[in-house]
Amino acid sequence: MSGRRDDRRPPPAGGPSTTAVHGGESRPRDADAVTTPIYPSATFTFRDTAELRDHMEGRIERLEYGRYGNPTVRAAERKLAAIEGAADALLCASGMAAVATAAFAVLGQGAHVVLTGDCYRRSRQLVVQLLARFGVTHTIVPAADVAAVEAALRPETKLVLAEAPSNPYLRVIDVRALAAVARARRVKTLVDATFATPVNLCPLALGADLVVHSATKYLGGHNDLLAGVLAGAAPLVSLLREKQGVLGAVADPHAAYLLLRGLKTLPLRVARQNETALSLARALEAHARVRRVHYPGLASHPDHATAAALMRGFGGVVSFELDADLDGTSRFVDALRIPQIAPSLGGVESLVEQPALMSYYELSPEEREAVGIRPSLVRLSVGLEDEADLRADLMQALAVTAA
Repeated sequence: MSGRRDDRRPPPAGGPSTTAVHGGESRPRDADAVTTPIYPSATFTFRDTAELRDHMEGRIERLEYGRYGNPTVRAAERKLAAIEGAADALLCASGMAAVATAAFAVLGQGAHVVLTGDCYRRSRQLVVQLLARFGVTHTIVPAADVAAVEAALRPETKLVLAEAPSNPYLRVIDVRALAAVARARRVKTLVDATFATPVNLCPLALGADLVVHSATKYLGGHNDLLAGVLAGAAPLVSLLREKQGVLGAVADPHAAYLLLRGLKTLPLRVARQNETALSLARALEAHARVRRVHYPGLASHPDHATAAALMRGFGGVVSFELDADLDGTSRFVDALRIPQIAPSLGGVESLVEQPALMSYYELSPEEREAVGIRPSLVRLSVGLEDEADLRADLMQALAVTAA
């Protein structure tokens, strides 16, 4: 071991890439390692009963059991907080574990939740189906409509849940206005910024109380881990941490290690995906076989002005509708050679899905139409392949569809 464990110093301050590489990780590390090690231990020892008492009475901060903390997990949390510009962050087993932990921490029997209609479907199911069994009521309002959110607030409203950009139509709500409306009524705001990443959008800086990410996506970036993160003010994150200790949806140290690795290249990856996605969106919008492109970087998007004002980049997901039926759209997806058919997004590999056959397959055509999922809709998660190769692949697949 190094022998310098008591001489640890904070990482240097700097811009987004410097923070992504160094933020949250103390120096020197055990054995003078460059990277934070994996600590697979499920439990941690105390030197003597005096140290145990100091820990229990709050005079020192120590780890005791894996459900309450882990050195690798804590390093990832500190880096995530630094990247988000947050006082603290909580790493969870998945994005849904993070959303559920926040909901159980903030809500109680008789509480009311306002959700925008474009929230992630599992987050919506959590509120509409599960929490309803515990006396929590809800109101769903149109996507990106701050006025509708304000009109839906009640004295018992405790939480507003929104997504920016949303899935799959990439709607971008005015987070600053949303946070101001909620704060005036003492209502907490939770913004799911998974599609944006902290590189493109920082909801906390715009006034939101909490930001949540499925770290499985862009933050990890390599399609090889499951994790979720909540970030915000220290007292609120402390409350979430307490609830996590009860619910048990903790992150594994191996996943935290992979997340630390992925975060170090986050600004570089997202910048490349922003650039490629915007170029592909423009090419698709100009194609005769494409009925409509949903991408906030395009002037045709209903929230383009809001996105341009709040976001530093428009993200790596492009959704579009073909001039085709369900089978014709499937032929297009099958004709693609580079993107692989799969759920999820945000990795170095481009992925494609036809939402009507993936996320919403269990619904009837009429039910899918009711929630805005048309058979001609395609969602493309842009990876790190060369833009020219992806564009050529899209064009050849569109030609196959037209044949």
